Amino acid sequence: MDRLDHLEHLDRHLVEELAQVARETVRDELREQSRKQRRTAVLYAASGAAALYAGGAVALAVGLALAIGLPGWAAALITGALLGVVAYCLRGAAHSGHGPHTPHRVVGGTAPAAPPSGLGMPYPPMPETPPDTPHHRA
Repeated sequence: MDRLDHLEHLDRHLVEELAQVARETVRDELREQSRKQRRTAVLYAASGAAALYAGGAVALAVGLALAIGLPGWAAALITGALLGVVAYCLRGAAHSGHGPHTPHRVVGGTAPAAPPSGLGMPYPPMPETPPDTPHHRA
């Protein structure tokens, strides 16, 4: 019996050691992955900041080019309007980029919800006018 107790103690010790090694391995792997993701996020943020300043420089250049032939306030107003149109177009492109299965608004109500499978509408949309039926003469 004494020998079995000794083996049981060794088993517990081995299990504890394996659990500790597994925890350390998982912790190191997660640390490495989060380090890579943090670096990627910083690079995306820096890219966005650079793009923002580049857009500001382009807007300034457009405004200064327009200011050659127009008063300053008119050049600024036109530049602002151009930026507004660009923003509106980008917003429209972002909304239409959801894919071909994006439900559209139905006249007189809302579009039916898509089924959880993501295969589109659960039934065909109802036409606004009844279909033409051929008239048969007997």
